[in-house]
Amino acid sequence: MEIRQPYPPGSPRDRGPGYERRDANIAGLLQFAFWMAVVLLVTLVGMKFTFDHFKKVQPLGATTSPMISEAERTLPPAPRLQVQPHVELEEFCAAQEQAVNGYSWIDQQAGIVHIPIDRAMDLILQQGLPSRPASEAPGGKLPAVAAPPIIAGGMDIQGPCGYLSEHPVIAAPMGKNE
Repeated sequence: MEIRQPYPPGSPRDRGPGYERRDANIAGLLQFAFWMAVVLLVTLVGMKFTFDHFKKVQPLGATTSPMISEAERTLPPAPRLQVQPHVELEEFCAAQEQAVNGYSWIDQQAGIVHIPIDRAMDLILQQGLPSRPASEAPGGKLPAVAAPPIIAGGMDIQGPCGYLSEHPVIAAPMGKNE
């Protein structure tokens, strides 16, 4: 059976017979397979020795069973990752909310009570702050009052919990040279 070519031999469109004219090099393929097996064997033996060395240098101890209770498990040293950061943030915010807006005893025998900030500010406005004469101040000078920081944009949001609302920052007069 004769193979017909659509184009005359030697023309630029002639792509040949359309099949491989020579056989695959079996000796080359076998040599490649042999050396690939040698590389894999050397790698596996090297990994075995490496892992045995690490097992001697850093023993992991007994494996933990999933049946061990939480109380028996040891925690890694700090700092640890947060398992549930959103839950922990909610707990933190609730504790902060209680600290800002709640009542509690600090020292019951001495009569020291923790009161909400709003109530404390109302009491300060009603009763005023205790004062001392300027002569009792250290060095006979009045203490310097620091100006509040000025935030770009004019608004300052305090706290990750949102219990402190936005409030405008009032720009305090700066020194004479500024």
